[in-house]
Amino acid sequence: MSISIRQANRGDVSPIYHFINELEETVFDRTAFAAHYYYNLQQPHVHYLVAEDAGKAIGFISCHGQVLLHHNGLVYEIQELLVDKDYRSKGVGALLIKALEEKLAAEDYELLEVASNIRRKDTHRFYLANSFRQTHYKFTKEPGK
Repeated sequence: MSISIRQANRGDVSPIYHFINELEETVFDRTAFAAHYYYNLQQPHVHYLVAEDAGKAIGFISCHGQVLLHHNGLVYEIQELLVDKDYRSKGVGALLIKALEEKLAAEDYELLEVASNIRRKDTHRFYLANSFRQTHYKFTKEPGK
């Protein structure tokens, strides 16, 4: 196994589309997904990284940054992180986080954070094992509810 991490590009839309559908347990409209993906690739504070093994995408991490008043600076949040089921528990997720942190090291930012669905207990343990601390609760509300 020879895993490499690289910047995502336009050609990665198909494997990332499949990763996100798996993560969210749904099937998103592909045309809309591609438009959003291509848009985000052009944003200066959006970072998409792909893990590969022998040229095959086996993992993905996305991170979005924004200036938040309550942190008085730039804060990044991991939005998605998924590793192919055949590569889980082999350190790929940790490699993606490490590569992201190396990429962000050149930027002046205040915090890297992540939110995870309450039902994903294994994911919570993964983030805790990778030096994240549980410091907040996240609440959500759908439009019109």
